[in-house]
Amino acid sequence: MLFPTMQFGLFFVVVYAVTWGFGRDNNARKWFLLLASWVFYSAWDWRFVALLIFSGLMNWWVADRVSRTEERRARIGWVALGVTLNLVILGFFKYYGFFVEQLGALLLQFGWERDLPLLEVILPVGVSFFTFQGISYLVDVHRGKTQPADSAGDVLLLMSFFPHLVAGPIVRASHLLPQFERTPKLSKDIVCHGLVLIAWGLAKKTVIASELATRIVDPVFFDPSAYGAVDLMVAAYGYAVQIYCDFSAYSDIAIGVAALLGYRFPRNFDQPYRSWSLQEFWRRWHMSLSSWLRDYLFIPLGGSRGPVWKTCRNLLITMLLGGLWHGAAWTFVAWGALHGGVLALERLFRRNARPGLIGVIVTFHVVLLGWILFRSESFASALTFLTGLGTQWSAPMLVTPLVVALTFVGLAIHWLPRRSAEGVATVLSRMPSPAVALAFGLVVLTVEAIRPEGIAPFIYFQF
Repeated sequence: MLFPTMQFGLFFVVVYAVTWGFGRDNNARKWFLLLASWVFYSAWDWRFVALLIFSGLMNWWVADRVSRTEERRARIGWVALGVTLNLVILGFFKYYGFFVEQLGALLLQFGWERDLPLLEVILPVGVSFFTFQGISYLVDVHRGKTQPADSAGDVLLLMSFFPHLVAGPIVRASHLLPQFERTPKLSKDIVCHGLVLIAWGLAKKTVIASELATRIVDPVFFDPSAYGAVDLMVAAYGYAVQIYCDFSAYSDIAIGVAALLGYRFPRNFDQPYRSWSLQEFWRRWHMSLSSWLRDYLFIPLGGSRGPVWKTCRNLLITMLLGGLWHGAAWTFVAWGALHGGVLALERLFRRNARPGLIGVIVTFHVVLLGWILFRSESFASALTFLTGLGTQWSAPMLVTPLVVALTFVGLAIHWLPRRSAEGVATVLSRMPSPAVALAFGLVVLTVEAIRPEGIAPFIYFQF
């Protein structure tokens, strides 16, 4: 069930009406939201609702054992068990085929050809997100950063809540569980903020991201050898805009939908392409994932403690695993290695650097190089793309004024005043409620009129 569709619109209208109809009966509200979230998830494949329930119950049970165990070594054992079970779920569904394929190729090199059990494993939508959420819940209970949930239902809702279920943000238990314990409240300010984020997300996804994908990004990356340098260059910039507008749109709509239900999600993007260093980029891009990698991987590895070379090692390991988290392919590992390597170089040579335009330009093009690896189907395709930028000089076939304009708009977004959405929401909140509804309706109708036909899944659904 995709956000920018009539199906989801009708689903949310029903959920919104029933949710607020419970009044102060918070327990009934939570159980209804849990059932609604399972209905939402079953729209992709109802069979994986059982996996979602198992994951939630397993994490609740292990966290309960952790909270009841006083002996430190035993507590660590319970946490290790829970983390392992989460990683087994993630590893089987996401990486089984990849690792079997790599093992078969390795054995063949040594002359040990074997018929390995290769299964057709379907990737559950959002499995990376809800397993990471389960891991963070277990670890935070162990660290004392969050209290264990009062009931299994709260953990099930934490991991299944439909606004963030499929593609984040990765909302920590310490942030969301206390909200579940309180009866949510709604104000005009909150409604206006939610509507602005939803409208802005719809525009970014259905107009900018979708148009760039169909008009230039998808065809060029499908066969980069068939296009000239100009098409390749614009496709690279176009993909940078597409992935930002696509993923940030999902986050905006998720945050806006949650706000209309009375729950607050953390911000997930903060104009990342205006970053003057790669370290700052990761403070602005997919902020819930970058903070997760920092708190549950980089810091446990040693963080910035000790010699600089150890910090660089920890950065490289963290980003390599972050790349692998995005997908079972060596191109994602290479993408993570590029980011980890540049982050390490920044730590070595840019410790006293100051923000500036040159830094923004260099950082953006490092990110752009990474996006080419990220989007390419293979190293061969990425190499063809990169070599074509300097050798395949011919008249552009796909570059049009619309493509250039959308790319420019997508980059210009990053130079709007910060917190622009909040400013627009503040202005709306001072208007009469019918005027707010009319303004939102006109924006949605305008987006619907100018967007291309059909809605492609969000890019991060595959992760």
